Amino acid sequence: METALPRTIQQKLEQTLAQWPQWQCSVPLTCVPAVVKVLTPGVSNYCVLVDAGAQYVVRIDGLNPSAHGLSRQAEWRTLAAAHDAGLAPAPRYFNPDLGSLVCDYLAPDQTQQTNAADVGRLLRAVHQLPSRHHRLDLAERILRYEKQLEHRGRTRGEVLLACRDAVTELLHDVSESAQHSVLCHNDLLRANRVYSSGRLQALDWEYCAMANPWYDIAVVINGDSMTASEAHMLVAAYLGREPDALEQHTLHQFSCIYRYLELVWYLALEKPVLSSDEIEQKIAALHNMLQKAPI
Repeated sequence: METALPRTIQQKLEQTLAQWPQWQCSVPLTCVPAVVKVLTPGVSNYCVLVDAGAQYVVRIDGLNPSAHGLSRQAEWRTLAAAHDAGLAPAPRYFNPDLGSLVCDYLAPDQTQQTNAADVGRLLRAVHQLPSRHHRLDLAERILRYEKQLEHRGRTRGEVLLACRDAVTELLHDVSESAQHSVLCHNDLLRANRVYSSGRLQALDWEYCAMANPWYDIAVVINGDSMTASEAHMLVAAYLGREPDALEQHTLHQFSCIYRYLELVWYLALEKPVLSSDEIEQKIAALHNMLQKAPI
């Protein structure tokens, strides 16, 4: 294995592999899958590529899902529906006690140059998936991260506190809107998309929940730091037309909310992954965005 895993993660991986007779594969397995390599020893989870004639990705939780408002049951059911719709890899095994999930490995095409219009169409397809009971409460999630931040004794600074007040008003405004909720991915960033066999597909559905579709769009545009032209292309492809003034306003609101949520998530991490300068740059960018009226 190219990257060593923490001992507890390694043990859960071995236990998951030992359950291979229970994996729901299209061609039944005949032996224990062999580890090929660690794909992402990430901040949240560990993903490992394994081979048993066909290749699969085993994901092991690196965090407590409930502490982050995640529903593994909703993710499993949504992933199955997304696969049936041709939007995601097939789920093969799920064990919440081990914190493990197994999916088919989607071999990436040689060219991964993302087309913003493709992403817009993928989001539209995601938002047509069956609804679930699990819902995203942005105010609650932000408060959860803020409490973790306070628990670790980390200060937010005056500028970020001022941003928090503005974001609180935005949360109230969007909660009052009549926009309906749809099934959203809520984390469809570049790292969670792949072109495989000529199709753009969505990976890592752990944040999926019922939410405002404009939040899902804002996550992609801001998380991927899209240019104005790329953002316009994505939205136009999603809608099948030009956005109106209200839609642009709503996108701006959710963009500010997402950038604040992203910031407190980074700050609340047990092990920081961004430098102080990078955090300050993100705070300044959020402050500037809050000062600008949506175009």
